[in-house]
Amino acid sequence: MNTRRSNVLLALACATFASLLGGTPLGAHAQSPPDWRGYWIGEGLTAEISGFPAGGDYKLLGQTAPWSEEGRKRVEATRARQMDQKANGWGFPLMMNSAAPMQFLITPRETLIINIYRDVRHVHTDGRSLPPEEDRWPTTWGESVGRWEGDTLIIETVSVRNPNRYFFSSPPLSEEARYVERLRMTGPDRIESVMTITDPVALSAPWVVDLVYERAMGLDRMMHDDYDNDRSEVEDGLFTIVPPKE
Repeated sequence: MNTRRSNVLLALACATFASLLGGTPLGAHAQSPPDWRGYWIGEGLTAEISGFPAGGDYKLLGQTAPWSEEGRKRVEATRARQMDQKANGWGFPLMMNSAAPMQFLITPRETLIINIYRDVRHVHTDGRSLPPEEDRWPTTWGESVGRWEGDTLIIETVSVRNPNRYFFSSPPLSEEARYVERLRMTGPDRIESVMTITDPVALSAPWVVDLVYERAMGLDRMMHDDYDNDRSEVEDGLFTIVPPKE
């Protein structure tokens, strides 16, 4: 058997095996995904015990967003009730701009993005398109499809329920918002992302946000938790910590 024929048969065998394992579909171009193992955290971000954003530049809170008139009304409406809300996570998009450690689990067909508060994003990279509008329904984390262009992961997300309904500091975008992210590792301990949000209801122009994730040193596992021990309360308009129950 000649060398060229041997190489062709070997490539077909590898593709078939990957397909059986849920990897690259048979006949598709196989590309090794980047190595984003480990845990990542938003650059320079901190949070209080309750998970409420504390220090750092939380760009996705919306202070600089190009709100439309309807968007400004939504922002004002959220301020009246935000101090009395609690959640079991951050939701999308704020989970991508948080102090909660995050993990990327990359396979040829899907990338999972998860954090310690059990926020989970399923990013399908198997070549599928976004579902037609009649098959969509809004959820806290939306519907995402992605593709790799070299070492850059491009994610398109739609059908995100008003984020402020889930986490009280999230921007009150509409369910018509569309999110496009471009993530790329730019160093051994650094991932940069550009998120562009368009929303015909709440924004007057595209909202472009530059985000950076740094490797969270010292972590060797993902500790998932919830807010069962959240003892934060609001007193006279300020956050305080309630003493533990006897």
